[in-house]
Amino acid sequence: MPSQGMGFSIATWNINSVRLRIGLVERLLKEWQPDVLCLQETKCPQGQFPSAPLKEIGYGHIAEFGQKGYHGVAIVSKRPFTAQTSHDFCSKGDSRHVSVTFEGARPIELHNFYIPAGGDEPDPKINEKFAHKLQFLDELEAWSTQKAKAKGHRILVGDLNIAPLVHDVWSHKDLLKVVSHTPIETDAMKRIMAAGTWHDVMRRHVRKTRNSIRGGAIAPRTGTPLIAAAVLTISGPMRHWRSEAVACRFIAMPGAGSSLPTMCR
Repeated sequence: MPSQGMGFSIATWNINSVRLRIGLVERLLKEWQPDVLCLQETKCPQGQFPSAPLKEIGYGHIAEFGQKGYHGVAIVSKRPFTAQTSHDFCSKGDSRHVSVTFEGARPIELHNFYIPAGGDEPDPKINEKFAHKLQFLDELEAWSTQKAKAKGHRILVGDLNIAPLVHDVWSHKDLLKVVSHTPIETDAMKRIMAAGTWHDVMRRHVRKTRNSIRGGAIAPRTGTPLIAAAVLTISGPMRHWRSEAVACRFIAMPGAGSSLPTMCR
């Protein structure tokens, strides 16, 4: 987080139904006390996010973008924020992106993403879901290019559904034709990283990962690609971020499902 001002901690988690696992969300917030928690796959219609128990424990600022049954993203924060926005990637009306701005000497834009999984067959000609994913990644690259031209700091977190590096998966060779680790996806992620000048924050602290963990983090400029799911990234010149003070980790959470919460401080 910025080299000037107070520290800032962020957790990110594919919750896979926030209403089903709201008790786990409360437990995470009580035990780890992040300033901000970003959730993906909330699967909660807009306006029905279970905010009351979270506000009772000090998380009174919530930005949600949800829809019934699928997708959904939310930002839960102790700190007040402004300028909540959502971008409609691929013009499908899906709830896959929400952002807020934290004001201060160096305002920070926080972007929370849920990238399409892509289905089972890595061929856009026969798999509409994979074609959608590739289009989303192309638009994310263009979006990152525009964001990189703007002043200020940006953090990107989310479930990216891509495992780009060899040691992200149990067998690089065996998974080259498996969705989330195909060359067309990993090359797209490299382009996104370069376009947005993102730095991979998580990889500075957690060198070995596995796709089953489905967690990670990135941030703009000279970083390496994100890992499978949960990401945390920062943008802008690294000298403006106290990267040496950042600590990142996966959090063991019984009942969390296939994704573990990831936290950077």
